[in-house]
Amino acid sequence: MNRTLRKMWFLVSRGAVKKVFTLLVLGTCLVSAAEGYQQEVATIQKEQVSLVNLDTEEISVYEMIKIVERQTGYRFSFDWNQIDTETSFSAGSGEQKVESLLSKMVAQTDLVYQIINSNIHLRRSPMGELEHRQPVQQETVRGQVTDAESGETLPGVNVVVKGTTTGTSTDANGIFDLTVESLQDTLIFSFVGYQTQEIPIDRQTDINVALQLQAIAGEELVVVGYGTQQAREVTASITTINSEDITDRQQVQVTQALQGTVPGLTVTRNGNAPGSTADLKIRGVTTLGNSDPLIIVDGVPANSLDNLNANDIEEITVLKDAASASIYGARAAAGVILVKTKRAKVNEFNLDYNFNYGFQRPTARPDYVDVVRYLEITNELRWNDNGNAGTEYPTYPKEIVDNYYQLNQEDPDQYPITDWNELVFNETAPRQSHFLSVSGGSERISSKGSIGLDRSDALYPGRTYRKITARINNNFNINNYLSAELDINYKHSDSDQLSSPIENILFFQTLISAPIYPAVWQNGATAPGKTGTNIYGRVKNGGFNEIDRNTAGGTISLDFHPLENLEISGIFSANLNFVSSKDFQKQIPYYSASNESLIQGYLQNSNTTDLYESRYDDQNYTTQLLATYDRNYGEHSFKILGGYENFYARFETLGASSTRFPLSSFPYLNNGNNDYQFVNGNAYENAYRSFFSRINYSFQEKYLFEASIRRDGSSRFAENYRWGNFPSVSAGWIISNEPFLQESSPLSFLKLRASYGSLGNERIGNYPYQASIDFRNVLLYQGGDITSATAGNQNTYNIEDISWETTTTAGIGLDANFLDDQLQLTADYYQKKTEDMLLALEIPDFLGFENPDQNTGTMETKGWEFQAIWRDKFGDFDYSVSFNLSNSITEMGELGGTEFLGDLIVTEGSEYNEWYGYKTDGLFQTDDEVANSPTINSNVRPGDIKYVDISGPNGKPDGQITPEYDRTQLGGSLPKMQYGGNIKVGYKELSLRITFQGIGKQNSRTYPLMVQPLTNGWGNIPEIIDGNYWSTYNTSQQNINADYPRLTQVNAGSNYLMSDYWLFDGSYFRLKNVTLGYALPNSLVQKLKLKGLNLSVTASDLYTISSYPEGWDPEISVTGYPITTQLLFGVSIQL
Repeated sequence: MNRTLRKMWFLVSRGAVKKVFTLLVLGTCLVSAAEGYQQEVATIQKEQVSLVNLDTEEISVYEMIKIVERQTGYRFSFDWNQIDTETSFSAGSGEQKVESLLSKMVAQTDLVYQIINSNIHLRRSPMGELEHRQPVQQETVRGQVTDAESGETLPGVNVVVKGTTTGTSTDANGIFDLTVESLQDTLIFSFVGYQTQEIPIDRQTDINVALQLQAIAGEELVVVGYGTQQAREVTASITTINSEDITDRQQVQVTQALQGTVPGLTVTRNGNAPGSTADLKIRGVTTLGNSDPLIIVDGVPANSLDNLNANDIEEITVLKDAASASIYGARAAAGVILVKTKRAKVNEFNLDYNFNYGFQRPTARPDYVDVVRYLEITNELRWNDNGNAGTEYPTYPKEIVDNYYQLNQEDPDQYPITDWNELVFNETAPRQSHFLSVSGGSERISSKGSIGLDRSDALYPGRTYRKITARINNNFNINNYLSAELDINYKHSDSDQLSSPIENILFFQTLISAPIYPAVWQNGATAPGKTGTNIYGRVKNGGFNEIDRNTAGGTISLDFHPLENLEISGIFSANLNFVSSKDFQKQIPYYSASNESLIQGYLQNSNTTDLYESRYDDQNYTTQLLATYDRNYGEHSFKILGGYENFYARFETLGASSTRFPLSSFPYLNNGNNDYQFVNGNAYENAYRSFFSRINYSFQEKYLFEASIRRDGSSRFAENYRWGNFPSVSAGWIISNEPFLQESSPLSFLKLRASYGSLGNERIGNYPYQASIDFRNVLLYQGGDITSATAGNQNTYNIEDISWETTTTAGIGLDANFLDDQLQLTADYYQKKTEDMLLALEIPDFLGFENPDQNTGTMETKGWEFQAIWRDKFGDFDYSVSFNLSNSITEMGELGGTEFLGDLIVTEGSEYNEWYGYKTDGLFQTDDEVANSPTINSNVRPGDIKYVDISGPNGKPDGQITPEYDRTQLGGSLPKMQYGGNIKVGYKELSLRITFQGIGKQNSRTYPLMVQPLTNGWGNIPEIIDGNYWSTYNTSQQNINADYPRLTQVNAGSNYLMSDYWLFDGSYFRLKNVTLGYALPNSLVQKLKLKGLNLSVTASDLYTISSYPEGWDPEISVTGYPITTQLLFGVSIQL
């Protein structure tokens, strides 16, 4: 056995790294007795096992280490680069004390030893070389070495002066004392299972060092459902994201920070409004209903990832297939996201403060033509609609068009030039965040507490989002058999917005408002805009909507260890949510240009002052009882989990309103109009109960098997249909552990995975099997009088045998590492099918009910995922590169009908949410072409879109364009070929992280608002169409090359119908995040009495490449808040 293999055997057989990682992930929560008692027990144990029995006279140092560690409780530490373990010495056979054996080794080799508790540290004797050195002035360096993660002191760490054999090792408290020849030397700190560090002395006499664990790929623990597993033994499809990958993005909401991080996880944003969240989908769409993944935080269900502060998160694990998610049964059909929050480290005290401040600005803004071009294009449009007959200036006379700027200077009220975007929106919006955490404790009790504050302002006045999060995680080690955890969390957010009718149309009306309409008169009074449509006046004076959300939660758990390999846990968790809103919509008058006190009317939809208030609260409680038993029998390893879970939730809403307030300055219902007051309320509850089990089996650490089953009962279903069983199986083969691959030098790890399982979906509404009665107030005639009475009626037709939607998933996967795990590859292919989806069943209209739901629909999703990671290091320079790519397609099965969703369709054989519209053949160019072609109506002229006649009543083209026969499926609307990547570079104190994300393929639509002139008959004109539309003023060649149809209002409804003419390649690449960090040198940090000080600059959504119309971001909804680029400056202090 060569030296390298011996070194590997030493590490594996002792399991040093594996054990350290296990302790880190599970937390240091195993109970210990008092320190004096521990040392006493250790002394007794050492005396009992201090003898070894040798069966040979001569042994090598390596063989001695194996024998002593196997027969006693001692463990060795040494530097492989300093000691030749193949050196032999005469030990003598038979039974002898360990100290006697070590003395023989010292007498016959150049090695010396030091025993600290149960650790034996070996090193070379420096005496030989020191005897030949000239006497020089020497200095003494002292310090302490600790574990960087846990803060625990490390005994037996080798401390050597670089380039010499001068060295020592740390004592039982991790303290070293070393004499050096110069304070300009460099010290090398090395210890088994940890990364070697080189620390320049730099004239310091006190040096404290924190060693980082040396990770071994596959040995680290990952979080799975109701427990943990070693990564190498996982047979399901999961992906884990560490804290750094989330916090470096500096997002207020955790959901937005996940974009591009996980293959198969789709994160959809519809803008970056303060407080906005992102939509999450795992491996595409699972059902026509709720396809959101289940969120689990520290083992219990949670409402949202965005209730967390990213700085509190230790790691996030995404469970993507049935084998990993089926242990959660009824609510896991759309996947599961597990969150593990940070906890305190034993014997370590930390006080950390992070601060970020910066600005946001839109990534893109559409431009619109100037006022004169607006007049000219409007005239051309009206002239076209007049049949190109008569004057070419039908709306604005030529003298006004030619002299508008001069007229504006003379009378700006009569000839306004209004930049609505500049009036309503700011160029930038500030953002800041603060985060303070304190952690510490002993082996008995440890706690970590944190509080975070985020504030984001909007790009327009009247909207601000504030978020406060607080969390305390406590660990208690009660005795050798019992430990506990008590966690408390709280989140408060308040969102100050404009009143809801204004927020809903803010961007739409600002975009379309033309420059020729006044927002404010010269006397400062509110102007009517376009006959009362004045979005600036409404933003400035239209009221507010205050939304307050409070979430409080807590979890208590008890862990009992009656036997060495058995753990029994009891968990209780409560989550309480309270939401209140006050929507005050004020009456807004507009005034005369000549008299600022003369009211001439009221702005559109602001005729009265109204107040709407609501209260919403929900509470849910989770109870769990878990038992875990794991045991190794030679080459066989078992781990068995059994559990019970109970969940109860209750929701209640209350609404009250009053309209036509007599005054607009008192937003309280007590001041409302008594004749126009309204109250409503509602409540519902649901619960489920579950029993589950999982078994993991490993043979020779090569052949892996896992099986799980969960039985769920849900109150949403009738008694005879509420229980469902959801099993899964998976298997793995670690091929790299086979003898025929042991000598494969490039390949360091290879595992093949396969899984199959079923999952349920019970998120189908509340009690659809029951017939519900709707109560309301009605007016009745009693004699000649009209009176109010309460009446009730059945409003739904109930189908009692409604039951679970069921999703079955099958998949295979491959994990391969190369070059000592520098290159790591993961690939997965999967198929999932959802059956018994709830769809509306057609019933006769005369029954008087809406169509009830029934279990009938099916859909199928196929997809694949790929991820590659490369890591390397050269001296002080280290870097890593990761890339992920995934794709999925969802097709609809039997649905019992067709569902039309505007411009989208869901029908058998279609993709989910497929575009549905007309095929086109360019633009009509001549009158003859129009006359000899099928047209959609009689208003079609040259320059309009030419639609293709696909079919008719007889299944053949009929010479007409009709929606019944000529619309067809145009391709899926969902993104495909989603990718993301991460580049990390570090050099000494500098660090750089670059992340990118994008979509490789998507059919996207050019919406009318992007390109249509004179929206609503008076709206602004997008600059991108100017000079690029079909026009009678163009040459024939210019019209052939035109991208947009002619200007028309009469036939605009036909030209902007959904068709393939308006579909384009929606793929994009986005430079998602760039973070540059600098950590102040240790010498300076220590002078400041700090543990660390880091500075950073972060830019997000910095650069985008796409084919979207100029001024439009690929992720924005057409009338929604824009995606913003943010620039943040940060400082992080560790005390």
